[in-house]
Amino acid sequence: MKILVCIKQVPDMESRFKPAADGLWFDETDLAWRMNEYDEYAVEQAVQLKEQLGKEPELTVLSIGSDRVVEAIKKALAMGADRATHIQDAAAQQKDPWQIASIITAYAKDKDFDLIFTGMQSQDRGSAQVGVLVAELLGIASATTVVDFSFADGVVSVKRELEGGIKGLVSLQTPALVTCQLGLNVPRYPTLPNIMKAKKKEIEAIAVDSLLSEQAIAPTAQVYAPVRKGGGIVLEGDVGDMVQNLLGILKEKTAVVV
Repeated sequence: MKILVCIKQVPDMESRFKPAADGLWFDETDLAWRMNEYDEYAVEQAVQLKEQLGKEPELTVLSIGSDRVVEAIKKALAMGADRATHIQDAAAQQKDPWQIASIITAYAKDKDFDLIFTGMQSQDRGSAQVGVLVAELLGIASATTVVDFSFADGVVSVKRELEGGIKGLVSLQTPALVTCQLGLNVPRYPTLPNIMKAKKKEIEAIAVDSLLSEQAIAPTAQVYAPVRKGGGIVLEGDVGDMVQNLLGILKEKTAVVV
């Protein structure tokens, strides 16, 4: 059995974000980086499946980006992936979801993967499109927003998170792709011995130009910070006085009270 997990390195959400000078993405100067949180659940589920099936599955992790994404790849290897592929692309942030999905498809189309795991969405772009596009391009079944997963006799059984707190049960014949939602499992922390072992695992490097043949169909037009609005007014004192002050403010600044 062959398993592929697609991961992305994203800015830590606690970072201070500001638009880049070209207005097309974030200024990366002061950003900290981590593996996309949704992808951590995908890696964990793939590793759990590998453990369930013994040594049979071959688990590959794939990431697209500049040299810094190797750190996220190494974490996935330390969590339990067998090998990795780094699609080298210093301008990955400029690719739209269609192009990213096309790159992954070009890599995976002749590899005969039985299962592909992705995060439901990335924390920086948040399109939730790449996983389902890959499944469509490969012509395989897919299930999104997965919060429970099991596998037996070549059949994937998942519970999907739907609107209004409703859950949906879906069965998929392999080959298949699933996108993983938060809460699917508890991602493990890599142990020191596994971190050391990960340093010896293979990371294949492939230039993005050898895989990308598609033009963007939904390019980013502009990234910008919202316009700051005026601050609020805090009223203090006796309730009666505050009511009169509020009425005065509403009369002066709005048409609510005349």
